[in-house]
Amino acid sequence: MSAITVQPILEPRAEPSSERPQLVLVPTGSDAQGFGRTAPAGPVRITRRGRLALTLAAVGLIAAVGFGASTAMASGSTSTTRTVTVHPGQTLSEIAASELPGVALSNAVVEIQVANALSTDQVHAGQTLTIPVG
Repeated sequence: MSAITVQPILEPRAEPSSERPQLVLVPTGSDAQGFGRTAPAGPVRITRRGRLALTLAAVGLIAAVGFGASTAMASGSTSTTRTVTVHPGQTLSEIAASELPGVALSNAVVEIQVANALSTDQVHAGQTLTIPVG
């Protein structure tokens, strides 16, 4: 069995030619062993600059993981929530005023909306709302 490939002719020429590339027969089977391959490279060597880059990358990764873990622990310990069930006739403004008394009413309503993924200020009886604390 034979295979055909296209390879340009690598002869130096004085002028560029408009000739098309020529077809070249490529050996197959046991004759193809090692055809077009270079010798395997030796062991990989890392330069001083490469070692520095790898060290800095490792230190940066460790710092990022440590910072992320400390941020997660800090946000988990200070931010608590509680839930409230809406009674018949209650509005979100009434709940915000009673549950978040130290916060301006408009800000308290927005905080409750964000905590519960509400797109409006409409609530219905029996609905459970998460009230952010902290």
